[in-house]
Amino acid sequence: MTITAPAATAPTTGRAWVTALVAGGFYLLTFAASIPALILLSPILNDTHYIVGAGADTRVIWGCLLDVVNAFAGIGTAVALFPVVRRQNEAGALGFVTSRVVEAATIMTGVVCLLAVVTLRQQGAGGGQAAADQATLVATGRALVQVRDWTFLLGPGLMPVFNALLLGSLLYRSRLVPRVIPAIGLIGAPLMLISTVSTLFGYIDQVSAAASLLTLPVAVWEFSVGVYLIVKGVRPTALTS
Repeated sequence: MTITAPAATAPTTGRAWVTALVAGGFYLLTFAASIPALILLSPILNDTHYIVGAGADTRVIWGCLLDVVNAFAGIGTAVALFPVVRRQNEAGALGFVTSRVVEAATIMTGVVCLLAVVTLRQQGAGGGQAAADQATLVATGRALVQVRDWTFLLGPGLMPVFNALLLGSLLYRSRLVPRVIPAIGLIGAPLMLISTVSTLFGYIDQVSAAASLLTLPVAVWEFSVGVYLIVKGVRPTALTS
């Protein structure tokens, strides 16, 4: 007599659908947080005398909070997808989680720098100091903002290259999503690397038309992954195979 074990594909597929929904939500949350954050942080990033001026602290703090949300949402995408993509290649899946954690840590470093500028301004840096003291404060504020600019380049500017290569290769090989989606990421990764290196050596500005054009494919890849995971989930046939 042959005893057949009950099929376990249905619960597995159900858990995978929930995982895809959560991961897709985190992906879209990174867009919902990062774009408004950049707008809200504009005063402190573009005003070299912000630390001794009237300031827009509430607006800046909200921008910092959205950056924190962006950092943790990035980690959430990797943690949510790890149980699924580890079946394809555990080392690659772990590398994806690690790259997301490094990206988040870099973003948080930039947030700390901007909050330090806000704190210095609130502690009487807005006026009443001698000219020499104000010059020192301005130099300190600019240094902190420049540190944040470098974290923005090496975090959201560089780490998505590794994210696209690692997760893109896993999704392309596994067919968990249509191959055209990870193909966009795999094509966009070297373009984004060119943008980052060009900015690093001063050939282009990070916020410029050229940089935006080079980073657009990776942005399309991440947005497409988020939308597809929410709407369609992962392909059950690829998951079971």
